[in-house]
Amino acid sequence: MMFKKGTKIYSIANGKCPKCHEGKFFTHGITFNPSKITQIHDTCSHCNLKYMIEPSFFYGAMYINYGITVAISVTVFLIAKLGFQLNLLNSFFTVLAALIITAPLNLRLSRILWINMFVSYDEKASKDSNNKKE
Repeated sequence: MMFKKGTKIYSIANGKCPKCHEGKFFTHGITFNPSKITQIHDTCSHCNLKYMIEPSFFYGAMYINYGITVAISVTVFLIAKLGFQLNLLNSFFTVLAALIITAPLNLRLSRILWINMFVSYDEKASKDSNNKKE
């Protein structure tokens, strides 16, 4: 199963710490409130992984967000233009609406993808945190 604990997809899909897959990564659920969209905890509540690995660490997530935005834009444009035969202006507005609607998800996804590129699952960290609870 792809969503098994210990895989990067598990951490990404569930918004969990990339190291122990126990603690929450984001402080809030998905929201359109701009001040809360990308707020993350300082450290993992289970393994104490410092999420801001270095100053301005998540600036790199902008590149991932850009890639996601381009993929959504091209896909929606092609569907609007070829699938629904909309004119260029209506296709543009359809793309704009899709980007606004998916913005909170894109911002969060880019951050969790970025940190998962640099931090790997550590079974020991997960077990250590479970032992602390008992």
